[in-house]
Amino acid sequence: MRRHLMLALAAALPCLVPALLAAQGTGQVREPFRPPIQFTDEDPAPPIPADVTDDRRVARNYPEQPPVIPHNIRDYQISLNNNQCLTCHSRQFTGATQAPMISITHYIDREGQTLGAVAPRRYFCTQCHVPQTMAQPIVPNTFKDMDSLISRPSDGGDRR
Repeated sequence: MRRHLMLALAAALPCLVPALLAAQGTGQVREPFRPPIQFTDEDPAPPIPADVTDDRRVARNYPEQPPVIPHNIRDYQISLNNNQCLTCHSRQFTGATQAPMISITHYIDREGQTLGAVAPRRYFCTQCHVPQTMAQPIVPNTFKDMDSLISRPSDGGDRR
């Protein structure tokens, strides 16, 4: 008998709680209906910053840093069969274009052999070289290059 009474109370409890809360004047038991988020709604993308196009070489910040690209390459084609960068920067065209020649390291394969053409591992320029834009940094940058660290006056502190 006691067991039947407990089962009846347990079954009736979910029905009694909302009625009790409403009787106490607490207002609504459930939150109002909110429509689901639509994944088709999207914020507009921020504008793409303008490319730096002054064709001036930028100083490197550390040894072995790949040079940055000081011109627009937006419509350049770099594919397995065509590399538009080489129309100006390969050895045979630098005299006419006055573009800097790509480094001799780009002609060395992984076995250390010097090739007559650009090595396959160095063929896709934008793996390492990036164009510069007028974008402002999102995070402040406190980087100091090696020369500025070496040439700064000593602070007089003893570092042991």
